[in-house]
Formats: sequence, structure tokens, C-alpha cells
Amino acid sequence: MSATSPRTGRGLALAVLGFSIALATGAAGLRWMEAASQPSARDVNLAQAPAAAASGPCGGGKVKYYRNPMGAPDTSPVPKKDSMDMDYIPVCEDEAGESPGTVKVSLDKVQRLGVRSAEAAERPLSRTVRAFATLQFDERRQFVVAPKFNGWIEKLAVSAVGDVVRRGQVLFEVYSPELNVLQQEWLLAGRSGYASDKLRNLDYPEAALEGLRRGERPRTVSFPSPIAGTVVEKTAVEGARFRAGDALFRLIDTSNMWVIAEIYEQDLAFVKVGDTAQVTVNAWPGEPFAGKVTFIYPTIGKESRTARLRIEVANPDGRLRADMAATVEIMTPLDGSRVAVPESAVIDSGRRQVVLVERGEGRYEPRPVKLGARVPGWVQVLDGLKPGERVVTQATFLIDAESNIRAALAAFDQGDSK
Repeated sequence: MSATSPRTGRGLALAVLGFSIALATGAAGLRWMEAASQPSARDVNLAQAPAAAASGPCGGGKVKYYRNPMGAPDTSPVPKKDSMDMDYIPVCEDEAGESPGTVKVSLDKVQRLGVRSAEAAERPLSRTVRAFATLQFDERRQFVVAPKFNGWIEKLAVSAVGDVVRRGQVLFEVYSPELNVLQQEWLLAGRSGYASDKLRNLDYPEAALEGLRRGERPRTVSFPSPIAGTVVEKTAVEGARFRAGDALFRLIDTSNMWVIAEIYEQDLAFVKVGDTAQVTVNAWPGEPFAGKVTFIYPTIGKESRTARLRIEVANPDGRLRADMAATVEIMTPLDGSRVAVPESAVIDSGRRQVVLVERGEGRYEPRPVKLGARVPGWVQVLDGLKPGERVVTQATFLIDAESNIRAALAAFDQGDSK
């Protein structure tokens, strides 16, 4: 076999190299043609961009910034994730333009939270003041039987505490040497008016004086009850001697009772003389007694910080008794109509009173208000709210928490801008 020449070897190598280059060029051409016939990923993104913008987080609007999903004071001008791989929440420009803390809630979220609202309107309000009380005797219906002369009790007609007596009923019969002397003077004076006045000044009974005019000469004199009532105290004992001024009986007319109620100092402005009251006692819990406020005492308890009221209650059947415990309810209507909202609409932290006002399209604005009287179910609004505005009455705390986050972020964003 003959050896190949060097020139022939170099030619063969150049032919093989040229064939390889032709193959690579052809494959590249084929790939270019396939790529040219299909849309690029960039073209797809550009085509989908308008649709994505239209359905973006702000519905075609501009995103002002992105806030931390956990409420931390951190914002970003571009989409971002936190340390827990949670997406930052976009804040749209129309939301940022609202008053600080305004919340925008989607319709489906409103339904899930169970958000309810009510209209603020002017309505007549009345406040119920409740207080504990005790029953006492009417001090103006008490009478003490205290003779103005010396003597002895010959006979006792009413002998027990608790006895009920009629007006004019005989209480006791007395023997008094002093009265016997005056009776003789009356006869010797020819039944003159001067002698009659001396007897009347000693509370000599008119019935006994009529007996003298008829010629009677009684040794003892019967003394009647000056009022109709109940005997609550008695020191008279049959056969005992008494001196002028000794209190033998204490009688009380129980047909009218006093109810002394103690109300808190802050409720004093809502109670006035003439207000009606309902009095309930433990003995008859289901039968309230009607009464009326007749007096407000001029002092306040230093330790209890309560004011005392006097309420008068009729007691014709005598069921009410002194020292009974009672509960009092006083209805006090407020003058005129006031703007009021339901109690559940007010977020009250002690130093801050806020209502959430509906602004339409799922937006809720936190509004500080000045409150007045509180009545069952309603709160009077003195300032910050107008009639006709709607306020949130349910899910208020959930929206308020979101509002606080928005307000904090708005303040933080303003500080960054400055």
C-alpha cells in the first residue's frame, strides 16, 4: 500500500471542517426560522400587560405604595414580600387621598364581616335613673300625745304598739286635780269665755266641755286621738302618773309614705322635682307603686358621692312599712329632640369616642364625636355627626383596627415624604 502524501491529508481535513460548519449553519438557520414563526415571551407579556393593568390591585388605578401585611411601619414603592414570604398590600392613590384612617372594604368582605349600619337621626330621648331606697314614715303626718297638765291614767283604751286608731277615738281617761279646779272655776265664773279659754289652752276636749255645759261633773276626762293612724310608740301605762309634757303616745298616719332614694352624683342633672317614679319592694316584686319626686336634698354624701331624693307614695292599704328596702326607677325625658346613634355604633376607649361613617362604595371613615347623655340603647351625639349620615353598628372593632393601621401608615408615609 502506498503512503498518503501530506498535501492530500490537509485537503481531506479541510473538507471535513467545511462540512461541519455547513451543518452547524443549517441547524442555526432552522432554529431561527422556528423562533420567528412563534411569538416571543416578551411579546406575550406585552400583550397581556393591558389586561393585567385593567384587573390590577387598584382596578386600573395607580398604586401609591405597598404596606406591610402585618401592620408594621414599613412601606415599599414596589411589590415586596416580608420575612414570612407574605406579599405587601397595595395602597391605591384614591384610598390614600381619603381622610386619615379611611378604610375601603370589598362587598364580599362586608358580607363576611356582617357589617351593619344605621342612620343617625334626631329623636326624643328619655333616661331611666335607677337607685336603691328605703321607706320611711311621712314626717308631716306624725303626732305626739303629750298632755299639758299633771295627772294619772285611770284607764287605758289603746294599750299596744301597732294598734290602728281612728280620729276622735278615746286613747285614755285621766284624773287630774288641776283640771278639776279649772272645772270648778268655770262653774263659778258663770261659764264665761275666759274660763272656757283656760280649759282649751290645756287641750281640754270639746266633748268634755259640752258635758260641762249640760251640767255634768266628771271626775275623769277622756282624751281622744287627734289623728287617724297607727301607734308606733307608747309610754302610757294604766295607773301611772304623768307630768305635763310627757309623750304618752306617738301616732303616725301611714296612708302616705316617703321613699328616700340615693342616686349617683352624675345622675343628679337628669332628675327634677315632679318626675314620676316606680317603686318596687321585695315583698311585692311584681307590683310597682307609683310615686313622685317631691324634694331633692341639698347635700351630697362625702363618702358615697350620692344625692338623696324624697319620693312620696300613696299607701292606702298599709302594705308599705317603714325601713323596707326598695328599688326606684325614675323616667326623665330629655328636653327636645337630639341626634342619637345606637350604643353599638360608638367606640369608646375612655379618652377617645369614635363612630365609623359610611362614605359609599365600601369606604368607612372614622369620625371623632362628642357624646352627651346615654339612654338604654342610644347615645346622644353633641358634635361631629349630622342627621342622615349612616354609621356602622356591627363589626365596628374589626373596621376600627384596620382604620388605625391605615392612619398610622399615612402618618408614617407623610413623615418619609417630608
